[in-house]
Amino acid sequence: MTDRPPLALIAGPTASGKSALAIALAERHGGMVINADSAQVYADLRVLSARPSHEEESRAPHRLFGHVDGADAYSAARWASEARGAIAEARREGLLPILVGGTGLYMRTLLDGIAPVPEIDATIRDEVRALPVQHAHAALEREDPEAASRLRGTDTTRIARALEVVRSTGRTLAAWQAERVGGIGKEVSLAALVLLPDREWLRERCDRRFGLMLEQGAVEEVRALCSRTDIGETAPVRRAIGVAEIGSWLSGALSREEAVDRAQAATRQYAKRQYTWFRNQPPAEWSRTTKIETNQLVRHFETKLP
Repeated sequence: MTDRPPLALIAGPTASGKSALAIALAERHGGMVINADSAQVYADLRVLSARPSHEEESRAPHRLFGHVDGADAYSAARWASEARGAIAEARREGLLPILVGGTGLYMRTLLDGIAPVPEIDATIRDEVRALPVQHAHAALEREDPEAASRLRGTDTTRIARALEVVRSTGRTLAAWQAERVGGIGKEVSLAALVLLPDREWLRERCDRRFGLMLEQGAVEEVRALCSRTDIGETAPVRRAIGVAEIGSWLSGALSREEAVDRAQAATRQYAKRQYTWFRNQPPAEWSRTTKIETNQLVRHFETKLP
């Protein structure tokens, strides 16, 4: 037995039924559902990000869902800080904190901590990000060859990050990442369950769910989002699956059928990447299950709670 407070974690690819399980577990055990999905933080995208409905949210306390405006910058570090606050709130109220989502980076940042990389010099950042990716990668081969060998030569974002860190701080990103701080993994008794349902079932569910999103207001969400002049074209909220596709349909660049086909394909590809990540990357002690029936999942999960 441990005297560390319990923390439940439900993870898995999009459309795998995580939210239904989290709510059922919260109802049965007096829990607070805490979002760990990078798209569901945005107020602009309740439907398109598959956030819990108002009715679902009324069944148990929910935190960190739809609390960020699309124009705001958001990060894993900010989420981890807010998640720590939500977990503390749940404990004060005698509730079981239940993290639920599909963003592995968020979960790792909360549990393992974050690299204490100092703020990057703005001039260096602008210089690095103005470089064509092939030039940035060539510079990285000279200044941080380990990172250059690990990253794909077309990975613009990660190459720029590694290069700006080594130039601004004099240390490699890997060196900073070896000094993670702020993680709560050793302070809690973690019961983690990863949902990995049958792939064909998941693909069909992804396709069906996007169709329902169109009927439930996703088009109106994208129209409102695209009309905002304070949200840039590269803002993270605009990268949510379905925004670009529906936006192209609204502008006349795509037909409705083409937009739906592209969005469904993008959703399936995203689910496939998440599936692979959650199958291989989390610690071995995180339980994996192929079950899909909510009551079975609740019972399976309960065996992991202290």
